[in-house]
Amino acid sequence: MSHKNEYSFVPLNHEMISAADSLTQAKAFYLRMDSRRSVRHFSGKPVHRETIAHLIRTASTAPSGAHKQPWTFVAVSDPATKRKIRQAAEAEEKQSYETRMPDEWLEALEPLATGWRKPYLEIAPWLVVLFQQTVEQLPEGETRKNYYVVESVGIAAGMFLTAVHQAGLVSLTHTPSPMKFLADILKRPSNEKPFLLMPVGYPEEGCQVPDLQRKGLDQVALFIEGPTPPR
Repeated sequence: MSHKNEYSFVPLNHEMISAADSLTQAKAFYLRMDSRRSVRHFSGKPVHRETIAHLIRTASTAPSGAHKQPWTFVAVSDPATKRKIRQAAEAEEKQSYETRMPDEWLEALEPLATGWRKPYLEIAPWLVVLFQQTVEQLPEGETRKNYYVVESVGIAAGMFLTAVHQAGLVSLTHTPSPMKFLADILKRPSNEKPFLLMPVGYPEEGCQVPDLQRKGLDQVALFIEGPTPPR
């Protein structure tokens, strides 16, 4: 059976701005995002469901292979479900810290003061679990291949975290390994695989984070330029 989609084409909705304004906005957005930090100490202050919905909507504007949008965001505020997730995550993390992680990995984590206990999984008002859809499940029970799934879902995750920061909230990327328990607890279909667990909320009053320095531009970028265009 053919499932080919035909897309119509419409004018691009894009506002042209001057080069000077583009630079100004790029600088301002960088300064805004440079204050983003991963947070492990959350307040229990509630966050409105519609706020989380808009964060997910923003993430879902991410580009994806063949426009398959191979992701599912499961947002959890139910205390009983959050407790189940915490208990299962801590069980896996305890095994990882005590028997699975090599010394080199533990040494790399030591300055961040992390450990297997994850109380924030219950304290944060929302846990957002991002699943990657390994294949597309069609209504008739058939499946159809998705393309560049990891790349697509990774971009969506980045846009979600950016939206979280823009909304004045904080988050953390948590990847307990293995993560199958998330699919089990949240009763996800077999074509969905856990990708990332992100608590979302407000920081605890007096919250502190490690005093980290990001790599400089010369360490993360290389410019190969042609002739300078005339001004």
